[in-house]
Amino acid sequence: MCESTLDPVLMGKRKSKRKPPPKAKAVEPLETQFNCPFCNHERVCEVKMDRERNVGLIWCRVCSEDFQTPINYLSEPIDVYSDWIDACESANA
Repeated sequence: MCESTLDPVLMGKRKSKRKPPPKAKAVEPLETQFNCPFCNHERVCEVKMDRERNVGLIWCRVCSEDFQTPINYLSEPIDVYSDWIDACESANA
């Protein structure tokens, strides 16, 4: 009697290659200093988030322009800046 050479009990399984785990992407923090739409200096506008009063304040250190807008618990400094830009565009329209 001849036993088959392809007997599954006698054959070994191929080792599966594991994929390496995906690399974690570095999360970059959002900007907190912005360009001034009035004096056109770069990174001179600072944002203060007053969460107790639900107010965001942005001001330019060079030309002293400022803007205040209501915020909520999800708001970030970029939201205050974009509200300021939107208000400037609506005033110029």
